[in-house]
Amino acid sequence: MLLSNKVCVITGAASKRGIGRAIAKLFALHGGRSIILDLDAAQASAAASELGEAHRGIACDVTDKDACIAALDRVVGDFGRVDVLVNNAGITQPLKFMDIAPGNYDAVLDVSLRGTLYMSQAAIPHMRKQRSGSIVCMSSVSAQRGGGIFGGPHYSAAKAGVLGLAKAMARELGPDGIRVNSIAPGLIQTDITGGKLTDDLKAEILKGIPLNRLGDAEDVARACLFLASELSSYVTGATIDVNGGMLIH
Repeated sequence: MLLSNKVCVITGAASKRGIGRAIAKLFALHGGRSIILDLDAAQASAAASELGEAHRGIACDVTDKDACIAALDRVVGDFGRVDVLVNNAGITQPLKFMDIAPGNYDAVLDVSLRGTLYMSQAAIPHMRKQRSGSIVCMSSVSAQRGGGIFGGPHYSAAKAGVLGLAKAMARELGPDGIRVNSIAPGLIQTDITGGKLTDDLKAEILKGIPLNRLGDAEDVARACLFLASELSSYVTGATIDVNGGMLIH
C-alpha cells in the first residue's frame, strides 16, 4: 500500500470522468484516505461515498481563501493530519486571444492559479507541524507549448503560472520536509473534452502523439500516485509530463 493511512486532499474531484476523481479512486486503492473537495457538497459527498466509509466529500470554493482554510481545518480536525494535497481544480475556455474578456481571464486564472495558492497556503501550516507532506499541482501541456486543443491563451497562462508557483514553493518548503511537484497532462479524455472530440479531430491529433492514443484520467492518476508516495521521496520542483509524447523537449 503506497499511501497506507495517508490523508489525501484532492480538489475538483467530484466529476465522474474527471482526473480528480480518478486520482481519488487510485489513492483509495493504495490505502489512502481520499478527501474530495468540490464546489457542490452533494456531488463531493456522493463521490466520496462510492469509495467507502474512510473517505469524505467536502464543499469548497478554492478561490475563497477562508473556505480553503476552513476545509483543511475540518480535515485535520477529523483525521489529525493532512499528508497529500493535489491542486487539481481548474476550468478552461476555448477562446482566441482577442476574445478574452476580463471576466474570462479572472475566472480561469482564479480557479487554476489563485486556487493553487490558497489551498497550498491552507495546507502548509499543518504539513510544517508534521515536517512532511507532498503537494501536487496540476498544470498542462498547454503551458509548455503555448496553447492546447481546447484551452485559450488565458488557460495557458494560468497553467504556466502553476508551474512557476510550484517550483517556487518547492524551493521554499524543502527545508520543512514538504515536496512540491507538478504534472503536465496532454489531451486527456474527460467530461470536458468528451463532447468536443470528433472522429476527424481525434485522428488529426493522434498524428502528433507518438504513443498513438489519447490519454485517460487513470494515466494522470498514476503519475500523481508516484508524486504523492514515498516512491518520489527525493523528487521536488519537478514536472512530470503525461502526454504520450505530444511534447518532447
